[in-house]
Amino acid sequence: MEIIVYFWRRRYYDFIITSNLMEDITEFFISIIQQSHSADMAEATFRQALVDDPELRKSYREYCREQGNSERRGFLDFCNEYMDGQDEMWDSLNDYNDEE
Repeated sequence: MEIIVYFWRRRYYDFIITSNLMEDITEFFISIIQQSHSADMAEATFRQALVDDPELRKSYREYCREQGNSERRGFLDFCNEYMDGQDEMWDSLNDYNDEE
């Protein structure tokens, strides 16, 4: 299995993203989201990775086809859903702390 490491230097941020493309592209998505400060920055980083890596493009096309998403919105839809889930998790933890 091929492990690909991406390095970018963008606006004072260093992104080091490791992905095993054969395993699960969503893990790659999550690694980008967790290292980014916003959905816009995560999408920009992901778009750059698509330009740099034809294997990633192929995997992403397949992912979008399987999910029924367009290639234009596939990553951003995943990103928004993931971030909403993280917000819900924190909200439920806050609700639990408020009850005590």
